[in-house]
Amino acid sequence: MTDQNQKPIGVFDSGIGGLTVVRALLEKLPNENIVYFGDTARVPYGSKSPQVVREYTQDDTDFLLSKDVKMIVVACNTVSAVALDVVQKRANLPVTGVIIPGADAAMRSTKNRRVGVIGTVATVHSNAYANELKHLSKSVHVFSKACPLFVPLVEEGWMDFKATEMIANEYLFPLTTEKIDTLILGCTHYPLLKKIITKVTKGMVTLIDSGEATAGTVEKMLNEQNLRNTSTEKPNIQFFVSDAPEKFTAVGELFFGQKLGVVKRVSIG
Repeated sequence: MTDQNQKPIGVFDSGIGGLTVVRALLEKLPNENIVYFGDTARVPYGSKSPQVVREYTQDDTDFLLSKDVKMIVVACNTVSAVALDVVQKRANLPVTGVIIPGADAAMRSTKNRRVGVIGTVATVHSNAYANELKHLSKSVHVFSKACPLFVPLVEEGWMDFKATEMIANEYLFPLTTEKIDTLILGCTHYPLLKKIITKVTKGMVTLIDSGEATAGTVEKMLNEQNLRNTSTEKPNIQFFVSDAPEKFTAVGELFFGQKLGVVKRVSIG
């Protein structure tokens, strides 16, 4: 095994939600070292203009490159939708976002070719999921809905609150009337709302977690490029944020499902 294999996978997100992707990566690739960066000083990206998101993405990419990563995973749906090319140009490394893996998983799942997509305003307006789904199948019908309140509700820890269920019902009812059988959770925060989303959709819809789908793509890419870390040593998982490490730690453990350890604040840009 070369030193290259032992280098970490770099993962970034606009904030905390990308921890659901890290969690999925560790389940599938338990030996891999990971460097995670959350741009908590400038979150959310989902309501920003594409131009600003592209500028932020350059900074996020440069930070991960400074950590000598072997691959970059863009855990942010918004960046995957409007700035993946920025990462690919700057990195000169294997790169994946979450949109293509999520769309692939949805097409494997749907029986009636009626797929719903929920995400931030930027992700939905970009039509990135709809375009990718149409690329995979001309006959697919895509119904998209921006759900901007989901992110703050999750960050408040309101996963089981009546208010969250009412808001979910408001957002998702129009999609259920379109007879969708598959729903892409097009934001890394949304997997934490799976229980409420399943309840509101009466269990009639298959939920696609883009993070889980992305972990499968990462495994495939590492295998194809002989970059898997086969070391049996405990992996080194490092967490960096651009602001408020204490808040990130407290809320992040909900996303990550275990203790985060040390979270360091860094300046970027």
